[in-house]
Amino acid sequence: MTLVLTCGEPAGIGPELAAAAWAALRAERAFLWIGDPAHLPSGTPWRKATPETAAAVMPEALPVLPRDFGAPRLPGQPQEMHARHVVDAIAEAVALVQAGRATALCTLPIHKEALMIGADFTYPGHTEYLAALAGTDRAVMMLACDALKVVPATIHIPVAEVPRALTARLLTDTILITHAALIRDFGIPRPRIAVAGLNPHAGEGGKIGREEQDLMIPTLDALRAEGLDIRGPLSADTMFHPEARARYDAAVCAYHDQALIPIKTIDFSGGVNVTLGLPFVRTSPDHGTAFDIAGKGLADPTSTLAALRLAAHMAAARAG
Repeated sequence: MTLVLTCGEPAGIGPELAAAAWAALRAERAFLWIGDPAHLPSGTPWRKATPETAAAVMPEALPVLPRDFGAPRLPGQPQEMHARHVVDAIAEAVALVQAGRATALCTLPIHKEALMIGADFTYPGHTEYLAALAGTDRAVMMLACDALKVVPATIHIPVAEVPRALTARLLTDTILITHAALIRDFGIPRPRIAVAGLNPHAGEGGKIGREEQDLMIPTLDALRAEGLDIRGPLSADTMFHPEARARYDAAVCAYHDQALIPIKTIDFSGGVNVTLGLPFVRTSPDHGTAFDIAGKGLADPTSTLAALRLAAHMAAARAG
């Protein structure tokens, strides 16, 4: 079972994470890194490979599908000429997975501003670009660790726009995609999904906002009528302590920070970003490029290791 790992932004900690992941997983599972080997930390053993040969290479060296990015890596300083190669590496990795040559995709962090400047990248992030490559209308972002799985219904938009963006259609699609993924990718036959209200105290019966009464309750009732095990809308401030988490398999939240604050508090280093709703498995470490520590040997591979392991687990679940 060979995973494919994309390089991410070369000026960030991606190359260091790839090398650290190889050192930690070389005897456990194979992955193929797509990137410029000149960007790897000095002394990293690597060897040219394909998805078919990566497993044989893995014990002795990092398997690399080498690409010439045309300029050396400058830690902390993104270069315009790297941008197109970063985007192409993602597209190439998706093609390998879709062709069945690799079992799952794990992506290292990109820097969206650098891609916008250097490659006219028009997508808000990885999730939307992967959905476009897959020809999928709607993809959903999940953050997962051993203790919690959370899904924000709205993602990278201003908080002031959330009430308008949180429609019945969006909430329904988000819950249905999450429900299907919990069954297919996580092996949970009857998922229990908790849904957080938008307002404090889930609106308190309409006294602190009407979104729960007018939108969320009718939407959740309709899904419950279809047989889904849905709890909510619940007050978000009481959803994430240990006893509450034991009562559900995943939490769907109204907006970005409502979902990400609890998981990053519970497991800051071990969280994994998972894209649901794609025809292939995709995970990513739940952190950014970390320009401030790039090239200093300080990168923590914990989230990358968790992302690679979860990708393998999800791919195995899909395979049956």
